[in-house]
Amino acid sequence: MINTAGLSEDLKQIAEKVKAGQRITDEDCLLLFEKGSPGFVGSLANHIKERLHGDKVFFNRNFHIEPTNVCVFSCNFCSYSRLYAHREDGWELSIEQMLDMVKKYDGIPVTEVHIVGGVHPKMDLQFFADLLKAIKSHRPDLHIKAFTAVEYDYMFRKAKVSVEEGLKFLIEAGLDSIPGGGAEIFAPEIREKICADKVNGDGWLKIHETAHKSGIYSNATILYGHIEKYEHRIDHMRRLRDLQDQTKGFNTFIPLKFRNADNDMSNVPETTHIEDMRMYAISRIYLDNFPHLKAYWPMLGRQNAQLTLSFGVDDIDGTIDDTTKIYSLAGAEEQTPTMSTEELVALIRQVNRTPVERDTLYNEIKNYAVATEA
Repeated sequence: MINTAGLSEDLKQIAEKVKAGQRITDEDCLLLFEKGSPGFVGSLANHIKERLHGDKVFFNRNFHIEPTNVCVFSCNFCSYSRLYAHREDGWELSIEQMLDMVKKYDGIPVTEVHIVGGVHPKMDLQFFADLLKAIKSHRPDLHIKAFTAVEYDYMFRKAKVSVEEGLKFLIEAGLDSIPGGGAEIFAPEIREKICADKVNGDGWLKIHETAHKSGIYSNATILYGHIEKYEHRIDHMRRLRDLQDQTKGFNTFIPLKFRNADNDMSNVPETTHIEDMRMYAISRIYLDNFPHLKAYWPMLGRQNAQLTLSFGVDDIDGTIDDTTKIYSLAGAEEQTPTMSTEELVALIRQVNRTPVERDTLYNEIKNYAVATEA
């Protein structure tokens, strides 16, 4: 139920658009950021979420591999990477070591391996193709979601191949889909200040567009809550929405909260939990052509992830494993991010939602509705 009592006429008009299933404008979106209360935007987002998915909340059984935290880039917001020239406390995994990590899950019903890491100059296109082949050879059914657009841009340029050629090579080696990392904020004036030396917004979008046209899906992210303004968030989402209109290749949108521990932007205060919820809700309202909105629970913490389920979120990612360090090093709520399937199901049920295990492409594997559990 969307309560419009006491609202200004412009907010009421936005509510009417949402109820009618109409697209909101950039101006509408800015108004929601500036004047929309958490309760109001939450009710709009929840209306959209329930129209799309009812009371279902999705999760999957996955684990992460991070090949290296050594990186040629120096993003100011990053607490994870170690510059290649100063990599004493970095790690660099071999194909054999990573395959051993996959083998740990033999006989366990995981469906996805998520592979992202730093941009290491010695881990090139052929290295990663060999990794994908090794994983597929050992476990053909495991969905490989791997490498951000930042990693692709570097490895393709180094190999002197086009985006089309590079993706085709990796898809043939076993790549199944692409995660959404590295998007940060597309606006050049902000990107120049926080991550000037890596692929720009146009390059990120080009890689994802090419992936979609090559027959694989991807996700999309935004890094919010640092030095950007509302206008920059809207510009970022508009460019994603425009591309989704063209390709329909994005599965889910994942807002990522800036964390300020141990990085070059530690002086920038973090957003409040209230602002986090507003960001999720407004994302759900604006990105009308994205089928799913995900909250990455290791970043937010379990209770805050539960709260997002009232602000338009229908996915809280997966069981993960405590191998992922990208966010824990930045001061994320969960320092050892691992949850069993039973814990995830209980977490979702506690807020009166129905847990549904999915695969990477959102095919339903098991519905944990209490009535059908027997």
